Amino acid sequence: MKVSFDLGYIAEPYLSLCDQYPDSSVYPAKDFRVEWGPIFHRGRLDGSARVLVIGQDPATHEAITRRILVGEAGQRVQGFLAKLGITSSYVMINTFLYSVYGQGGGMKHKNDPAIIEYRNRWIDAIFAGAPIEAVVALGTLADGAFKKWKQTPAGQANDVAYEHITHPTYPNSVSGGNATSFADAMKQMLANWNAALQRLAPKLQHPDVAQPLVLYGTGLSPGELAEIPLEDLPAGLPTWMRSLDSWAVRRGETPDEKRATIVVTVPKDARPPTT
Repeated sequence: MKVSFDLGYIAEPYLSLCDQYPDSSVYPAKDFRVEWGPIFHRGRLDGSARVLVIGQDPATHEAITRRILVGEAGQRVQGFLAKLGITSSYVMINTFLYSVYGQGGGMKHKNDPAIIEYRNRWIDAIFAGAPIEAVVALGTLADGAFKKWKQTPAGQANDVAYEHITHPTYPNSVSGGNATSFADAMKQMLANWNAALQRLAPKLQHPDVAQPLVLYGTGLSPGELAEIPLEDLPAGLPTWMRSLDSWAVRRGETPDEKRATIVVTVPKDARPPTT
């Protein structure tokens, strides 16, 4: 059986970008989980991308899969793109290469010149190598990241369609586990997404799938979550790493232990029979 996978960073300028990534001298260890390494992207680097998505920072699932936006937030974004008929022609990068550690770490470093300079090199490379028709920023920090690129000569010369949308984890982060608050926040987020979809759809001239735009309701239906494609992930990763299960969690008795430990558990329905 043939299994698709991401070939990785096999060509310039991405070879050099990965070879020259910033370390803890740029991303301070007190504010970023640099010990888990940089996580660069997800999606097409072969010149076929039509949409650039900018996220915030990687989390536990991303640290293991070595690609960004692969957990529940990633599936929500994948579903957003699917409504636009974009099923494969996208590329995603994050505002920060490393997971933010502690409260306010991202805000504290959003204007750091070295972080901005390296991220802009990625955006420059993506626009130079692909016919990007739209950019979508997830949340406030991603919005700021794109606006900083727009201040560069390359950004000023580009009038690409742009939408800043509510971050896909917003309902989870503001509800505190309260079902009513979660539903209200989800409704608010999807209204924001619907407005962005209606502005973006007419501007995407080359979707992967030509289809009418179907907007969200007040809540996410199961069909509006889209599984992460195998071709977005490195070779050999098991298919359950694309699931919505919380298969990677931080554990530890102390903050230092928790920072250093991610426990990976194969979901029960993905375990082979032993008899």
